Amino acid sequence: MLIDNKIEIGVLSFIIIIISVILHELAHGYVAKRLGDDTAETQGRLTFNPLAHIDPFMTVLLPLLLAISGQPVFGAAKPVPISKHKLKWDEFGMAIVGFAGPLTNLILAVIGGVILKTNFSTGSLWITWWFYFIAINIGFFVFNILPVPPLDGSRVLYAFAPESIQEFMDKLERYGIFIVLIIIVLGYSFISPIINSLDQYILRLILG
Repeated sequence: MLIDNKIEIGVLSFIIIIISVILHELAHGYVAKRLGDDTAETQGRLTFNPLAHIDPFMTVLLPLLLAISGQPVFGAAKPVPISKHKLKWDEFGMAIVGFAGPLTNLILAVIGGVILKTNFSTGSLWITWWFYFIAINIGFFVFNILPVPPLDGSRVLYAFAPESIQEFMDKLERYGIFIVLIIIVLGYSFISPIINSLDQYILRLILG
């Protein structure tokens, strides 16, 4: 049985969001370092300090409000600084770095599913924690793989796109977070069903 107290759900969700976003960003930075770019490390982003990664709106307020209201949870953190010219394999190296973050969230969701299915605890706090841990990490995975700059999915699309599309994406990249905000504010009614459908599909795969 899940906890239905909004204050408790808000506190649990906040803790889970912080854990999830830190590991997401560390994955970006660590993979970039492995591919030759130490920019994230030199700028203090390879740290467990949440203040280095949190964006007040995208990381905390938006996903927290969605979690409390029972909507599909999604969000993002401050982008990890990457020097493309330092990376191995050019745009393909960037694609690997980009996908490392959401992949980490997906792995966390799978781990949460294994724990929830194999542990015999029936306490409502335990079940609620792991259910929201799984749901939030799936939400972060799905949202961040959208192929829209500056989200991580755009890094993968960029690596395989023709030059004309790459040039267009480079122009969009300049507006970064403003594009994401426009999508959320004006396109929520469109993207929410898509995100929710993908969330539910992945949730069913993980929990059976």
